[in-house]
Amino acid sequence: MSLFDRTLVALLPMIPKSVVGRIARRYVAGDSLEKAMSVVERIEGIGACSTFDFLGEEISSIEEAESVRDAYLDALDAIKARDLDANVSIKLSAFGMRLDPGICHVNVNSVLDRARRHGNFIRIDMEDSSLTSDTIGLYRRLREEGHENVGLVFQACMRRAMDDLQALEGLAVPFRLCKGIYVEPEDIAYQDPGEINRNYLALLERMFEQKCRVGIATHDRELVEGAQDLIERHGVGPEQYEFQMLLGVQKPLGRELLNRGYKLRIYVPYGADWYAYCMRRMKENPRIVRYVFSALFRRS
Repeated sequence: MSLFDRTLVALLPMIPKSVVGRIARRYVAGDSLEKAMSVVERIEGIGACSTFDFLGEEISSIEEAESVRDAYLDALDAIKARDLDANVSIKLSAFGMRLDPGICHVNVNSVLDRARRHGNFIRIDMEDSSLTSDTIGLYRRLREEGHENVGLVFQACMRRAMDDLQALEGLAVPFRLCKGIYVEPEDIAYQDPGEINRNYLALLERMFEQKCRVGIATHDRELVEGAQDLIERHGVGPEQYEFQMLLGVQKPLGRELLNRGYKLRIYVPYGADWYAYCMRRMKENPRIVRYVFSALFRRS
């Protein structure tokens, strides 16, 4: 990130919330499940499938964690009722992991049981490095308890990711592989974009070798092309992978993938916590911030 971009990111709190709200319409499906359902139905209309992400990981009480759990139960019921090609993605912090790991486990179990009854699937997101070991530990426990309809996210920026992948070999984990958005110190995470991309492709190749199903989550054309090369070289069948993208990001590349016959899943965030989500997205993509400040100055 250039000095200019860092300066813009530092000025983000100056952007009026109303302006962020206009930007949010591109990246967030709305503040309610019903609005998210409408977006997912439009996504199905273009031939893609979806993952629901209820925004609200910043909780401070067990009651809030239970409210998040209930929001996901409602989402799973609605997916079943409307026969949508969609699943859900959860963050353990929103289920109470930082407050009480035992209650977090109970909450996640409730969602997994509902998903199983509906023939659906849950993906556990990977958060910042303070939760990495706890997340992998809970995932192992869930699998030992017999849950098969659960996957895990790995971040290519993390230096430990390859070791963690090797340690999970034999579980045939359904992975979602992304670069990672959390700001981490250099001893924990790669900082150089080239190193992150190389690690991404190395992880993807190892996942293919382990016969894991992989959600190839990226908006980087270089990584998309690298993944396509690995798919061809390893003879990976279409049942073993899909491409994944965020709502509102890199739409032309997403259309290209669909036109070439690849399966594409769109990650659909929704909920009242849209403001924090959009601020994170702008911090990781300064081009959006440039656009916002440019619009503000033009209006002035």
